[in-house]
Amino acid sequence: MADWRRLTAEGDLNGLLSLLSDDVVFLTPGNPPITKNDFAKGFREVSAKARIEARQDVKEIRVSGDMAAAWSQLTVVLTPNNGGTTSEASGYVLTVFHRSPADTWLLARDANLVAGAGNPDRV
Repeated sequence: MADWRRLTAEGDLNGLLSLLSDDVVFLTPGNPPITKNDFAKGFREVSAKARIEARQDVKEIRVSGDMAAAWSQLTVVLTPNNGGTTSEASGYVLTVFHRSPADTWLLARDANLVAGAGNPDRV
């Protein structure tokens, strides 16, 4: 989760994609499910317009075999590249991970309740 926040702040899309399962699904308010390709497209659009930084307060992590779930409170700060007004949104996130055959944890499902999540036009 720390790697995710760091890679996001760095704008490292390839690094972020390496943390996702191929069948990842993001669920965000008011949007259809978001796939890995949808995520990549949206991240490119937002990161072209703004720096994305996140703070996360992990409330709980549970691990059972090759599955793990975590819920946290997430705050996302968008700072426009052109010097416009910085925006901040907070909400809860429930994330499910699975252990890959290479023994790394990959994000498999993410229910993100942060206002504006899944909407690249929010910047």
